[in-house]
Amino acid sequence: MKPIPIALRQIDYVIATADTGSTAAAARLLSVSQPSVSLAITKVEAHLGRALFARAAGQGVVPTAFGRQKLGEFRQLRARAEQTLMGGDQKSAVMDLGVFSTLGPRYAPSLVRGFEQAYPGARVRLHEGDIETLARWLDGGQIDVALTYDFALPSTWEVIPLADVRPYGLVWSGHPLDGRASVGLAALLQDPLILMNLPHSRGYFLTLAQMNGVTPRIAYETGSVEMLRSMVANRMGVGLLATDIPHGTAYDGGGVTRLQLTGNLASHRIALVRSKALQTGALSEAFCNHAASAFAGEGVRP
Repeated sequence: MKPIPIALRQIDYVIATADTGSTAAAARLLSVSQPSVSLAITKVEAHLGRALFARAAGQGVVPTAFGRQKLGEFRQLRARAEQTLMGGDQKSAVMDLGVFSTLGPRYAPSLVRGFEQAYPGARVRLHEGDIETLARWLDGGQIDVALTYDFALPSTWEVIPLADVRPYGLVWSGHPLDGRASVGLAALLQDPLILMNLPHSRGYFLTLAQMNGVTPRIAYETGSVEMLRSMVANRMGVGLLATDIPHGTAYDGGGVTRLQLTGNLASHRIALVRSKALQTGALSEAFCNHAASAFAGEGVRP
């Protein structure tokens, strides 16, 4: 039997350096010397024959493309080793779920609660972020699965569709369009627009307007769904959203009205994604199946 050339402790040093952004910070986190961390990384890179990290001016170190790939594998290897050495204790079964920030409050809590009830030995850790952050976490193995919108996702990811949701308009209570069963985008955007400015979301809504021959006047931009709803309630502009919010009251108690939009509007697709380059664990597979069943049945209604 050939000896394993890399120790788990060296893998810990690599992961800690990626998480903290420097060998010095990794050393403090692990209570070891900085030379020990640097030496471990050098040995791992020498064995693999390629660099795991690149130095960024004023930013410590960042993983290379090869490093991001190996980090995902290292994290999975570390998790499997821990589970094996703990004797397969089901109470230690943990899955890391990334959620797109606007989708998280609407869907993630109910999915997690239902899953943990169905699998009492499992625990789900939640990580919120935008599309770019989720991509970095997914490719680096920091999360197992991500709940997000299908914004032309890369072919290196497996996409599990959950639901298609149609965008809608939002106006304040008492707005001239309040009470209309439906409205065209051009009519809605006669008022200034409060725009979601998250990556991809911003482009999506602006493209919808462009496809309908409208150039919106942007009053404000925000990355928060509830901030947008409160601003609309306070008559600062109208809104466009895809995330389904069933109630008509904003955080500050102001009223908002949801309007169905007419016309040919591209839907948002809610999906679970995971990296094809990393092995799928039994727990994440079970969660994906649970989420698909929940969206298809009564557990989640988009």
